[in-house]
Amino acid sequence: MSNRSLPRRPESYDKRVALVLQGGGALGSYQAGVYEGLATSEYPPEWLAGISIGAINAAIIAGNAPDKRVERLRDFWEGITAPTAWWPPSLSGQVSELQRKFSAHASVMLGQPGFFTPRGMADWFSTPKPTSYYDTAALKTTLERLVDFDRINDGREVRLSVGAVNVRTGRFCYFDSAEIAIRPEHVMASGALPPGFPPVEIDGELYWDGGIVSNTPLQYVLDYYPRRSRLCFQVDVFQGRGDAPTSIETANERLTDIRYASRTRINTEAFQEKHNVRHAINELEKLLPPEILNTEQARRLHAYGCVTQMDIVQLIYRPHEPQGATKDYEFSRATMDARWKVGVSDAGTTLQAAPWLAPKTAPQGVRVFDVMHDILVGKRKRKALTPAPVPQKTVA
Repeated sequence: MSNRSLPRRPESYDKRVALVLQGGGALGSYQAGVYEGLATSEYPPEWLAGISIGAINAAIIAGNAPDKRVERLRDFWEGITAPTAWWPPSLSGQVSELQRKFSAHASVMLGQPGFFTPRGMADWFSTPKPTSYYDTAALKTTLERLVDFDRINDGREVRLSVGAVNVRTGRFCYFDSAEIAIRPEHVMASGALPPGFPPVEIDGELYWDGGIVSNTPLQYVLDYYPRRSRLCFQVDVFQGRGDAPTSIETANERLTDIRYASRTRINTEAFQEKHNVRHAINELEKLLPPEILNTEQARRLHAYGCVTQMDIVQLIYRPHEPQGATKDYEFSRATMDARWKVGVSDAGTTLQAAPWLAPKTAPQGVRVFDVMHDILVGKRKRKALTPAPVPQKTVA
């Protein structure tokens, strides 16, 4: 879709733009497609936050000049999905269910180039014993090749935040370029999902994948103080809604979707409720007489108020057919390309609708939009209202 056909961003819409990227392994190519759709729009993100594969995508974007970001994302995804003797390129450009399963099993047995490799037999007889099935040294080399960390830490273009979990304390934390110098280890720590990947040591502490605690960095971005009014594109790769399973395979896929999508939904709804309460405090203060407004209790309440306005735009990967419980580690090139194209398309459709430009219809501090969901619901309603064709009688 040409950006000339997109609604213009009015000067009055002055919210800062953030892009938050969920974890999800091989599904992350959808996020890369979404970024490609946003990159040349009037809404380029100035803050990128990610967890797991979202952290890797975010680092590649933040660590390159704007005109090189999509190219570097493509370098990464084509590199880790490079065809091999075990997995040749698909001649049709599509992947069957059997091929998807083979690709996922090949990933388990052989790893992915430039990303992770299975540990050798000798590792399991060494001392100390490994704490993971794979080695991720190749990922560090890939990040050093594709990401300019000096550019990230310069701080003049975009901000980068990646989430991880401290193995010793179990506490969730963010490594934020606004506060510390980001290194490859910080990005790797965000994607160190056990027991597949090893913990990453940073300044004497070990860290695991942030998705263990929370798979989306939305709340960190919107709650960071001092708060700013923001337009936040929240890109998720697990869908909360879905059909009832018809097999063990689809049941496991549905379980994974619900497990991760529910965390996103809970975080989004919790922030929405909390921020609307902040706005309610502001409205209440206007009604208080001076003798109450000047009390200590009223001053404490005032500290919880906030005038910032948040628009959350959800872009969720919703494949038209089941992809199996192994979809987050199915790295075939054809599947990667297909997910990327869906991301580009969904971003274009969302930008075309631009619901965040509509005036507020209620005194609320947070608005949540999901254009693709609204389109799907509209199609279902139209289908339900369409009368069934009347059978034509035939004359013998």
